Amino acid sequence: MSTILITGATSGLGRYVAFELVRSGHTVLAHGRDPRRTESLVAELRTEGAAEGFVADLASLAAVRELGARVADAHPELDVLVNNAGVGAGSPGSGREVSADGHELRLAVDYLAPVALTRALLPVLRANTPARIVNVGSVGQEPIDFDDPEFTRGYAGFAAYCRAKFALAAHTFALAEELADTGVAVNVLHPATFMDTAMVREGGVAPWSTVADGAPGVLALATQNRGTGRFFDGTSPARAHEETYDSGVRERLATLTDRLLAV
Repeated sequence: MSTILITGATSGLGRYVAFELVRSGHTVLAHGRDPRRTESLVAELRTEGAAEGFVADLASLAAVRELGARVADAHPELDVLVNNAGVGAGSPGSGREVSADGHELRLAVDYLAPVALTRALLPVLRANTPARIVNVGSVGQEPIDFDDPEFTRGYAGFAAYCRAKFALAAHTFALAEELADTGVAVNVLHPATFMDTAMVREGGVAPWSTVADGAPGVLALATQNRGTGRFFDGTSPARAHEETYDSGVRERLATLTDRLLAV
């Protein structure tokens, strides 16, 4: 059985997946932003199995790194990371927001946070192979504008979300190449379209599917060997945006990422 960290576990898909995993006998490390909701979730999870809560605001890179350090210290046996937490498109008509570090919020939470957390936990994951990193992405992907990566011009919430998910997919494929033959697999998936979550409802979209529809893909990648460096639509292998496979795009993204994480 695995020890699995799930970010954004207090609601939606993360919450559903956390219960499925703990019922299967895995130890679930449940991350949440709100202390009270995280504590409440862990109390519920513990009626089913082993669970522990970790609180952090992923809109702060310092908090992300501290989360990684706390998890690594408390659970050196960690072997699965599920980067699930995210910020959606925002409410209709809402404007551009920034993170604690001054980055565009969707880029910060949906891309920079999972990259920073993954980097913080890689030494532990590499020590517990076979290990797995599951990045919850989206089929909604739009290439990053490298001339305006912080989306200061012509901002739109849904486009910002799609750019962050494009970056996450491209980063996943590059990281998989970097981790080849280490025993650490990393994949990215679109769980389901417009699931019935607070994120989707906030965006003014009528849900098309349920979190139960989105869970099988996440569960499969977290608990089974499905290869590495792949994109899945649910449980089915699929193709991400074609530019995510472009080595030149990946190199520019890596340079940009290092710069943004250093700020």
